[in-house]
Amino acid sequence: MKEDIQPKYYPEATVVCACGNTWKTGSTQETIRTDVCSACHPFFTGEQRIVDSEGQVDRFYKKLKVHEDYQKEKEARETQKATADVSVEVLDLGARVTNTLLDAKIVTVADLLALLEGGEQPLLDIKGFGRKSLIDLKKALRAQGFEIPEAAEEITV
Repeated sequence: MKEDIQPKYYPEATVVCACGNTWKTGSTQETIRTDVCSACHPFFTGEQRIVDSEGQVDRFYKKLKVHEDYQKEKEARETQKATADVSVEVLDLGARVTNTLLDAKIVTVADLLALLEGGEQPLLDIKGFGRKSLIDLKKALRAQGFEIPEAAEEITV
């Protein structure tokens, strides 16, 4: 067996807690410092307090707040998405199709959905608005969360 490989043992090592409590024990370190001991730990004292030595509780609350903010933002986007009183420009149909709809006095998505109540033909009768534009329009409406009237469901995408 090799000599001098074992650490020095202190039979009367002092342990000091952050609360001020001290006691003696055997250790390879002469003094030991700790944050919590049996005199101040909530399990032994019966107190209702949070022991947070590394900021874990603060990190948890920060993550919780970020999650709540995300949920509120998501709900706001969903309510904004399904509101039919927005301009047809939010559908991102392209400049030609959007200008064609605006020239035909279809300014909001509500106007567009009201026109689709009568089927697809009123839209197809607009000069410069064809089947491809209709298919793109239906895709955009579905992507934005709008429900297309049954009368306009002849073309399925």
